[in-house]
Amino acid sequence: MKTLYIIRHAKSSWHFNMLKDHDRPLGSRGRKQVLKMGKHLAKHVKPPDQIITSPASRAFYTALFVADAWGIDENKLTLNNALYHADQKTLLEIIRSTVETDVLAIFGHNPGLNSLINCFHINGINNLPTCGIVGFTLDIENWRDLNSACLTPKFYYTPRSIEEDTPPKEAN
Repeated sequence: MKTLYIIRHAKSSWHFNMLKDHDRPLGSRGRKQVLKMGKHLAKHVKPPDQIITSPASRAFYTALFVADAWGIDENKLTLNNALYHADQKTLLEIIRSTVETDVLAIFGHNPGLNSLINCFHINGINNLPTCGIVGFTLDIENWRDLNSACLTPKFYYTPRSIEEDTPPKEAN
């Protein structure tokens, strides 16, 4: 049995127009999102054994803040350049190549994360908003068997559902 968390980076800042897209930092709204989401995840979601993140500033810092909330040391994060604007095929390849990990968290970007979620045919999740997270359990022993997995949605949290102090959406 495996568990997969798919997490989109928090809201980035557009105030530094001289920076490349890759280097855009979290904006003030994004910093608030990730702190609130990290606190919620620390209370309600089992920490991953491994975190793989895009090296883009906004994704990397989202992963760092959430890892800190989970009590995971920063040296446990794996940067993967292929996650920067990865498409569905690349995301699946990254997940399938993971070894010796039961609970995996991937931090990245849309539209690739949306495509990945849609390939799992999950109803009710049309768009993963900034700092949103979807959790799945998979009936497999090895990540390489992802194609044949029976996927069960566990949860779908968004900053808005946490901020409004309403119950998080259950994934269908």
